[in-house]
Amino acid sequence: MSGDRRVRRTRRLIQEALVALTLEKGYDAVTVTDIIERADVGRSTFYAHFTGKQDVLLSNLDRLTFFHPAPGEEKGELFAFSRPAFEHVREQERLVRALMGGRGGDLAHRRGVQLLAARVKDELIAAGGRASAALDLLVTCVVGAFMGLLRAWIDGETTASPAELDAAFRAAVLPGVRAALKQT
Repeated sequence: MSGDRRVRRTRRLIQEALVALTLEKGYDAVTVTDIIERADVGRSTFYAHFTGKQDVLLSNLDRLTFFHPAPGEEKGELFAFSRPAFEHVREQERLVRALMGGRGGDLAHRRGVQLLAARVKDELIAAGGRASAALDLLVTCVVGAFMGLLRAWIDGETTASPAELDAAFRAAVLPGVRAALKQT
């Protein structure tokens, strides 16, 4: 058990080192050596836990729960994840700013878009949508609206509350989504 605790601690130190360094100088400028020095771990320890800088980045994305539905999560209102997601982002602001903000690099943003698109597509299919090119376009629109609001918020372009962001997201996407689902 203590081994598991040490593993979790070491992984967390490495993940947090990447976040801090990304906020300081941007993801693209961070090297594995920088991460190792900041986390105060050996190179072999780093590679025992991660395959490289990108692996650390992606493991940090897995810490953002709004990308992943909770087991047994009820299928209910479309995009019910939105407000809890914005609230989670507020709680994990430093992590999200490092990963998804302007200094986080395109990889994290692209991966976040992929994870969210899978979740949105599943919700649309559960709501009666059929897999099609039209549904894929609808997913792109929904994800674009959500990620646009998220990025504007974490980059400081708006000071809206999670409730205000959720309301803006829903007002922008739900009427079009409902109309599109009626056409399928």
